[in-house]
Amino acid sequence: MRDDRHPAPSTTPHQRRGLTRREFLKATAGAGPAAMLAGCVGDPFRFQDNGLTAATAILRAGYDSQLADVIEIGFNLVPPPDVTNKNVLLKVNLVDLPRQDKPIVTNPAVVIAAAEAFRRRGAAEVVVADGPALERDAWQIVDAIGLAPLLQEHQLRFVDLNTAEMTRQPNALGATGLDHLYYARPAWEADVLVSVPKMKTHHWAGVSLAMKNMFGTLSGQAYGMQRNIFHRRDLDHAVLDFNHTRPADYAIVDGIVGLEGDGPVRGTPIDVGVLVVGNNPTAVDATAARIMAVHPERIDYLRAAAGALGPIGEASIEQRGETIPSVRTPFQLLPHQAALVT
Repeated sequence: MRDDRHPAPSTTPHQRRGLTRREFLKATAGAGPAAMLAGCVGDPFRFQDNGLTAATAILRAGYDSQLADVIEIGFNLVPPPDVTNKNVLLKVNLVDLPRQDKPIVTNPAVVIAAAEAFRRRGAAEVVVADGPALERDAWQIVDAIGLAPLLQEHQLRFVDLNTAEMTRQPNALGATGLDHLYYARPAWEADVLVSVPKMKTHHWAGVSLAMKNMFGTLSGQAYGMQRNIFHRRDLDHAVLDFNHTRPADYAIVDGIVGLEGDGPVRGTPIDVGVLVVGNNPTAVDATAARIMAVHPERIDYLRAAAGALGPIGEASIEQRGETIPSVRTPFQLLPHQAALVT
């Protein structure tokens, strides 16, 4: 069960896609990172989707035996990439050991249901993985939250991305000033990378969702488990670098019970009762933020991602399944973040 080895092909579709993405950025950004980050300054509501559109699905859900069926409904509403005979890596959010009455990790029921839903679509293997920021041994969290026996029961492999083999890749954006990024190889080389975060507030970034969840794909061996270099160089810029270089191919946000207040680990639970899914993480995060009654336009990395990684405007995102007003559940933020909420 605790075999973290991951076969490494010599080249992958994502390496080729990464080059294409960098070529696209050069063609559309002109001035490079400065142009891509122009939305981070000035009017907090000013952004451009540049004609990009996407669809997301909002699904009412609970932590029960029907959850895989609910996710399949989401797949039918907004299809994921073809996973037939492919390796799927579920990048979950484990972050730290459980704290009483604080839902800080992706619920194990969502992890198992997502794995089952991808298996039904023909995935050759589904791997569960994370590189937690606050607990050195990811298996301590896996054991503590009751995920370990479920992984064994469903014959799922877990990989600690903090200790996995790393790979050095060109930074597609360079907003942090780093020419290269060191990724955990299993995340970089997965045929299909799926971000499966918890719906949470974040005391620095405002919200922690699918894009922010990509922090854990960076190598803990290279940067340390807390990856402090990226916080020092600017958290929002780091999120943009990660998502330009190796974005998730699909996102499933666990908003059944979220975390509000002083997230990502000190907040309080809030019942929302939804999953948010889609094949564009930027649009998924914008939708999830609106469910939380947070202006996505006022989240710096979302505003800067608009028009480059995906759309964030309501008019540019087709909402399928439930409507935002029908499930909107205002999240409490910290006092200094009052401007983020509607």
